[in-house]
Amino acid sequence: MMSVLEYANDIGKTVKAVLSKCQELKIEVSTEEDLLTEENIVALDNAYINNEETEEEIADEEVEEIISKTNITVDDTVKVQKLKKKSEIIQGKELANNKKKMYKNKEKLMSNNLSTDNVILFKEGMTVNDLAVSLEVNGVDLVKKLITLGMMVNLNDNISFEDASILVLDYQKELKREETQDESNFEKLEIIDAEEDLEERAPVVTIMGHVDHGKTTLLDTVRKANVVEGEAGGITQHIGAYQVSYNDKKITFIDTPGHAAFTEMRARGASVTDIVIIIVAADDGVMPQTKEAIDHAQAAQVPLIVAINKMDKPGVNPDRIMNELASCGLTPEEWGGDTIFVKISAKTGMGVDDLLETILLLAETKNLKANPNRYALGSVIEARLDKSLGPVATLLIQNGSLRLGDPIVVGTSCGKIRSLKNDKGEEITKAEPSMPVFVTGLSSIPSAGDRFMAFENEKQAHQIAAERENQVKAKKCLAPDAMSLEDLFAKIQEGTKEINIVLKADVKGSEEAVKNSLEKLDVEGIKVKVVRSGTGTITESDIVLASASNAIIIGFNVRPNNATLEIAKNHCVEMRLYNIIYKVVEDLEAAMKGMLDPEYEEKVLGQAEVRQIFKFSKTGTIAGSYVLSGLLKADSKARIIRDGIVIYDGEINSIQREKNSVKEIKSGFECGITIENYNDIKEKDVIEAYEMVELKK
Repeated sequence: MMSVLEYANDIGKTVKAVLSKCQELKIEVSTEEDLLTEENIVALDNAYINNEETEEEIADEEVEEIISKTNITVDDTVKVQKLKKKSEIIQGKELANNKKKMYKNKEKLMSNNLSTDNVILFKEGMTVNDLAVSLEVNGVDLVKKLITLGMMVNLNDNISFEDASILVLDYQKELKREETQDESNFEKLEIIDAEEDLEERAPVVTIMGHVDHGKTTLLDTVRKANVVEGEAGGITQHIGAYQVSYNDKKITFIDTPGHAAFTEMRARGASVTDIVIIIVAADDGVMPQTKEAIDHAQAAQVPLIVAINKMDKPGVNPDRIMNELASCGLTPEEWGGDTIFVKISAKTGMGVDDLLETILLLAETKNLKANPNRYALGSVIEARLDKSLGPVATLLIQNGSLRLGDPIVVGTSCGKIRSLKNDKGEEITKAEPSMPVFVTGLSSIPSAGDRFMAFENEKQAHQIAAERENQVKAKKCLAPDAMSLEDLFAKIQEGTKEINIVLKADVKGSEEAVKNSLEKLDVEGIKVKVVRSGTGTITESDIVLASASNAIIIGFNVRPNNATLEIAKNHCVEMRLYNIIYKVVEDLEAAMKGMLDPEYEEKVLGQAEVRQIFKFSKTGTIAGSYVLSGLLKADSKARIIRDGIVIYDGEINSIQREKNSVKEIKSGFECGITIENYNDIKEKDVIEAYEMVELKK
């Protein structure tokens, strides 16, 4: 249902005109707030389409009559315009008929919470007896089976997911964790589709790389090649995702603004991409953003294709690019590696067909399939507030089908699909897997990467939205599975085989030393994987990657600023800061063995910025400083931070305020600070005071 005002905005008519038409059709509404039923909407659509067609036919007859009387030759452009207008009317009428058919004969799709006799749900704390009840077998039989496997248990003992999985196989059943079958937690929902219900779907591709290396040009070239001359719609709008056809097969391209957005979406649970294209300019080479894009794609464990662009330029050397990328871990297939390289010119179109062919070949090996006969699940690509339409969004259908009128839940809010448009701006009634669509009817603006799910009825959608809202209220931190050293051993016991680390150090030598030490760690087959390492201060990009990869951030001789600390807190990402290599290894190894026993934690007291330097022969260097935050105490520990890098760690020797020595100085005051055994302080350095506080158990 929608109001008269919303309907008028949708079709570009005034409220007065719509109310007048409603009176003609005997639809009982009188104000712009009154609601129209689905049947009312279909009746209005048909009335407007038929009216426009009649008006066009009358106009055609009048024009032909004038032409016959005056012997005027009709210009070809006029004929083309008339044909286009007629085509639009025919398409409009066809759409209205499709809407009418769909609303009247709307089929019930498969539920995403479809329970089958073949699936057993595993609950935390499940006992052997609980499993026997679920399997409808004698519990004693299960105990006997477990004993033959070397486990001395009784009916009331807890059973692990792994052991239960082995048992259910004997009964031709499949074990699923209970939380993966909860519709209200559809980010983790595992869909169980029978093979006969699955159909091939288009691959979803994201292009990433350094600024000005040709990502936008490549997308434009691919899209323009797929727009038939004179085709209705053409390239009409930016919706953040596009679908193209090549050799009678479709490919969906996600137009994200860089790798940061790609990873932010992944951090929200939206693994939308099947293939990543890393684009590198042949005349420029591997740049910092190229390396970051590679890190993000590899962390997502998505197949990579490297497109060496700008091959039309004279004097370019693709072998140099291949060498640079090989040092980043992307060795070309022709050199014995497993990374596909394609040489292209996005500007001229050279090699673009080869790239599309490569995408389709790689997609074939992935056997991409989905079930179009269930209620849609997918992800938000982008969203905004439109002045006339309200919240609008581009959605990517990842499984199932989304239809006009379907109730959906996004985040903690629900809505009902009022209009569906494809990437060409054409109105449609149904969108199938891998298809990007522009939708209206949402109750609030979602974020890129939010997951959505469609439901059979509005009551069910409202119920799920309410449950999700309660879950959010009950738990402020939306990353309950965030990795931390404290619970590392527990995660390993649950089956974690790899510990992800994001490493930042002050200099390249430190980075390599810490990285090598961590990668050598092996505790009972559990290894450390450094998903990204680099030099410089910890950034927001590092935090987003750590959040998406469920990683811990290790900082060596670096300090994040307060804004970065707040972002890490919001993402529930743990940061560990060190200045001694063996301590990094010691802590991680102890955590992996379940023996980590941290007794103290660091508490930052405050920060002061050095604004003027005073040098004296007796007292040494006095840093004329302004306290930015918190407070600084005499005799407290302190570090000197220069451009985000820790250059010294020691103690505050003294604090002076207006020629008097003071024990502490608070935020907003100026003071003179001396650091014990350190005089090489410079203006704009930051003095950070801290203390070690005993950790409460």
